[in-house]
Amino acid sequence: MKKLQILVTGSAGFIGHHLALALQQLGCSVVGLDAIVSYYDPLLKYGRLALQGFEQQDIRYNQLLASRTREGLSFIHLDLTDELALNHLFEAQQFDVVVNLAAQAGVRYSMDHPQSYVSSNLVGFANVLESCRRHGIQHLLFASSSSVYGLNQETPFKTSMKTDQPISFYAATKKANEVMAYSYAHLYQLPVTGLRFFTVYGPWGRPDMAYYSFTKAIAAGTPIRVFNHGEMYRDFTYIDDVVQSIARLVEVRPKPDPTAPYKLYNIGNSKPEHLLQLIATLERLLGRKAVLDLQPMQPGDVPATFADVTDLQAAVDYRPDTPLEEGLRKFVNWYKAYHEKQELEHLAASA
Repeated sequence: MKKLQILVTGSAGFIGHHLALALQQLGCSVVGLDAIVSYYDPLLKYGRLALQGFEQQDIRYNQLLASRTREGLSFIHLDLTDELALNHLFEAQQFDVVVNLAAQAGVRYSMDHPQSYVSSNLVGFANVLESCRRHGIQHLLFASSSSVYGLNQETPFKTSMKTDQPISFYAATKKANEVMAYSYAHLYQLPVTGLRFFTVYGPWGRPDMAYYSFTKAIAAGTPIRVFNHGEMYRDFTYIDDVVQSIARLVEVRPKPDPTAPYKLYNIGNSKPEHLLQLIATLERLLGRKAVLDLQPMQPGDVPATFADVTDLQAAVDYRPDTPLEEGLRKFVNWYKAYHEKQELEHLAASA
């Protein structure tokens, strides 16, 4: 990969953290950006940033900070809704590529907190698009979601399918992102690539995700809420595969097709796993049985996801393929080490 100046938004988040490190290791100059909101424990976000070389006590809002340990990596604490500050950052840094991973995540959370999704996923993304237009960005990549497939019954999900029936507000904002991005690609010939992620998991993952909360519950011996009575399938995709896919797509700028340089890709493992199989694997890895609390289907949820990644493989000669057990083993090993460290630090602080 040639040396590029890249902005990664959401760099204190799960995927953004891993991507910022990977791009820096590939020789790119990377600026990470994050609002560090408290949707889940900010200590996890600060832990990721510490691995990148940024200590919590050094972080100040709207101040660019160089990594202590990784040459070519910087970080700025900034909210994408801060249009003026974002525009100043683009002007100062002269980015070649932007990877927008910052978003308010979570299907269920969107049922009760829709305004958070309007601010981050709509207003924030509009500001990113406008900054990209103003400053001649060569390529914008942005996070979408498998949630946009909504009520589609046919599998595997193909990017050519209609996605006009989102069944959660989160999915609606992700579909809106795709439409907003297409308009900028068409009007201003801004090369844009949308990334429809399928249930990404792995070390330093999000605590609100099922695999993480299941692991926590099994380890503690508390019940797991299993929706649709366990009759769910998910296309679990390991974080390293996701990062590899994005890193390769950074240099694959879409051509007008037919009038806009715009392309969507599914980023998934193409191997849907039964939810009860996920739980059985975690039981094996943790050496404990799960206590199941079987529940009906939740509003906004879908019974199955399954990615067709033919386009991805054709574009970058790569497809995610980490087996679920291998990926979960790496996650569980990280989980044990991370939470043991947290417990020791808590005990030391309270002594």
